[in-house]
Amino acid sequence: MAIYQVRNRDFAAFLEACGHPAPPNWHHPDFHDPDQPVVSVSWIEAQKYYQWLSGATGRRYRLPTEAEWERAARGGIEGRLYPWGDEPPQSRAEYLGRWGGEVRGPLPVGRGEANPYGFYDLCENVHEWCADWYQADYYAHSPERNPGGPGAGDRRASRGGSWRHHVKVSRLAARSSIPPAFQYADYGFRVVREIR
Repeated sequence: MAIYQVRNRDFAAFLEACGHPAPPNWHHPDFHDPDQPVVSVSWIEAQKYYQWLSGATGRRYRLPTEAEWERAARGGIEGRLYPWGDEPPQSRAEYLGRWGGEVRGPLPVGRGEANPYGFYDLCENVHEWCADWYQADYYAHSPERNPGGPGAGDRRASRGGSWRHHVKVSRLAARSSIPPAFQYADYGFRVVREIR
C-alpha cells in the first residue's frame, strides 16, 4: 500500500497522459498544492487512475479493501482508537493546523508522523476510497480472513477522517460511504500494488 495518499502531482500525470478532465477544485487555491492529496475525485476516477498507473508501469495497482486499509492503519497494534494511540484529535499538537481555525483543505502529505508500518495521514487528511461496496452489517457475517466486501451495492466504502470531518471518522474502525460518482473536496485515495 502506498505510504501517501495520491497527490496532485501524481494525478496530474494521469490527466496529461489520458486527457481526462480535471476534477472539481483542481485550480482552487485551497486544493492545488502539488503535494496535497488530490481531492474531488470520484471512486470511478480513482479506478481509472489506478488502471492507467498499472498500464504505465507494468505493475498491477488497485484500491485497498476496507480490511487492508484498517490493518495498515493499525500499524500492527490492535486495540487503539487512532493510528497515534487513544488520545483524541483535539489533544494533538498539530490539531489547529489540521482541523482548527481557518483550515480549508488538506495538508500536503507526509507532514505528520508515520504510523509503525510507515504510512502517513491515514485518519487525518482526506477520506480514502476503498475497493469495497458498503454494507452496514457486512462484518457481522463476513469471512474472518481477508474479507473483500459485499458483491454489490449502491455506495462505496471509505475510511479515515478528513480535514473537514475529524472526530467521528478519525477512529481506526470508523466506516463511511458515498455513491461512487460523488466528488467531494475531502475525498481522495491511495493505491495498493499487487505483489503476486
